[in-house]
Amino acid sequence: MLLRRQAAKDAELLVLRHENAVLRRQLVRPVRYEPADRLWFAALSELIARRRRAQVFPVTPGTVLTWHRRLVARRWDYSERRGRAGRPPTSRAMKELVVRLAQENTRWGCRRIQGELARLGHRVGASTVWEILTAADIGPAPRRSGPTWREFLTAQTDAILACDFIHIDQVDLRRVYALVFLEHGTRRLHVAGVTTHPTAQWTVQQARNLAVGLGVRLESLRFVIRDRDGKYTKSFDAVFAADGIEAVQTAPRSPRMNAHCERVIGTLRREVLDHMLIWNDTHARRVLEAYARHYNRHRPHRARGQLPPLVSEHPAPLSDPAAADRLRRTRVLGGVINEYRYAA
Repeated sequence: MLLRRQAAKDAELLVLRHENAVLRRQLVRPVRYEPADRLWFAALSELIARRRRAQVFPVTPGTVLTWHRRLVARRWDYSERRGRAGRPPTSRAMKELVVRLAQENTRWGCRRIQGELARLGHRVGASTVWEILTAADIGPAPRRSGPTWREFLTAQTDAILACDFIHIDQVDLRRVYALVFLEHGTRRLHVAGVTTHPTAQWTVQQARNLAVGLGVRLESLRFVIRDRDGKYTKSFDAVFAADGIEAVQTAPRSPRMNAHCERVIGTLRREVLDHMLIWNDTHARRVLEAYARHYNRHRPHRARGQLPPLVSEHPAPLSDPAAADRLRRTRVLGGVINEYRYAA
């Protein structure tokens, strides 16, 4: 550059400026400059007179100054070096846990939920809990919506015992009767007895046998639901009244008032009785007792989270891909019902 003549330099600058003007006329959208280009233009702007900058640079002086301010701000910005300042963000899992506790416990406020989280090992402030609940549109306790009918009735199930008769037609078309009891809370099924001629005295004796069999667990019951059959006499009610259990009669022709017992009777028919021939009352008793064992120990129940009545928790999940080879089937009632377990 130093060896060239001044006229040649001026001519080359004129060519470049004219080329720049032609390119500006052909631009459809603004040019995007890289940070290095902006730095170069900002540095050269101090070597050119202010009145000539509009003819040389493809941008306005205000744009160059804006670039310079950004460079200065970036020079003194330590946020990326030191990390984000302030409180760490609340994880999504924590937000879901707070919302779950609030929905399952409508009387818990922010402080109570904070205390429960601390017991579980989560350090969360009460204000953070309040923000999560507000964002989820959950109002403060205890002004939230009360329990639904389903939640209210579910809370009363542990104190309810229901009973009903089921009739079974034998091969010779004779009919036998079975008295069954069902605990609402655990869904445990009790087959009290089977007879061809149910009487009031026989029904009272079956109630006494059940009371002796339940033992201490009878203390948690407060109501026994029955229909208005003549076989349920005052003596039948007195057996349960001696243990503080009140007999509640259903309305006439209202089977839905004893829906749980009606449902288990339907389950008995669909899963067993409709697929077998019953020969006599002894055979009927054995079939019902075998099914009651399956019902209480193995059959899953949707109301209990797919747990049988006498099982408190699910087994640990198996991760062994070869576990399917150890699956064993147990035939109940000659194969009418199958139970599956893994071999030890």
